[in-house]
Amino acid sequence: MAMTTVSTKIDEEHAGRVDLVVRDLSNASRSQVRGMVDHGCVSINGKPCSSIGATVSVGDEVTLRYDLHQRYHEKKKTWDDRTFTVAYEDDYLIVVDKSAGSLTVPTDNNDDRNTLVERVSIYLSHSRKKRPACVVHRLDREVSGLLVFAKQQDIADALIQQFKQRKPQRLYAAIVAGLLPQDEATFRSHLATGNNLDRYVAPPSEKSELAITHYRVVDRMLDTTLVEVQLETGKRNQIRVHFADAGHPVLGDPRYRKETAKHPRWIRKRIALHAKSLGFVHPATGETLEIESPLPSAMDKFIASQRQR
Repeated sequence: MAMTTVSTKIDEEHAGRVDLVVRDLSNASRSQVRGMVDHGCVSINGKPCSSIGATVSVGDEVTLRYDLHQRYHEKKKTWDDRTFTVAYEDDYLIVVDKSAGSLTVPTDNNDDRNTLVERVSIYLSHSRKKRPACVVHRLDREVSGLLVFAKQQDIADALIQQFKQRKPQRLYAAIVAGLLPQDEATFRSHLATGNNLDRYVAPPSEKSELAITHYRVVDRMLDTTLVEVQLETGKRNQIRVHFADAGHPVLGDPRYRKETAKHPRWIRKRIALHAKSLGFVHPATGETLEIESPLPSAMDKFIASQRQR
């Protein structure tokens, strides 16, 4: 591989951004210059340059060492965000693994700063096709796990229709208080909303919604149960209300049977509920996608502690 090396001393006319200097040295496009920086081809005063936004001053020496016959593509940038990680992404949609503690969308009492939809939109704005994230479904604030956002409204509408028709497969892992007597069962009841926005089991009416939750016991521990939960409907707080109504609230739940939900070894602010699996038909390709998310460390550590005692 034949390498070409060119250097220049910066004068007053060329002081400023290093990427403009590299363009003059190489006669390359902006994207090629970004690729050269990413691949370590550029140095300033003998030290590698890692940012195209770096500035150079009068007297600095910029050196470019590169292969004339190679196209230098930008390296994919990693994304560091405390609210989510990317579980799957293509040109049409993105599935993220949400951290507990972040709102999916703004509420009436909150502005839109640091909500998940805002953070995902910022992430998407760093791609070549800048676009806001389109909301498809939600997770409660203190629940972690998988959520899908669309990159365009028609894809969002198609996914929303799948959710309305109960087609996506949504599996959750939950640690609930006490020992559930049945290995598997189904909760089927109507949920209504109180004046304080809490949800509760209510008789069928125009003001209540049918909610169906299936579960199976994965492990009965000392005084708690690990369950896998499958949603047939997706009503707000559905899992939390159903298990609390059965006398086995999700650990750490501050809203539903909160005294029973307390546990001396569950010291996290979050609740012990995680959206671990999401399956749906891709609206653009027709492919069935199944995405998995591992249990968060807080739940893993609690389970290990319950098994050791």
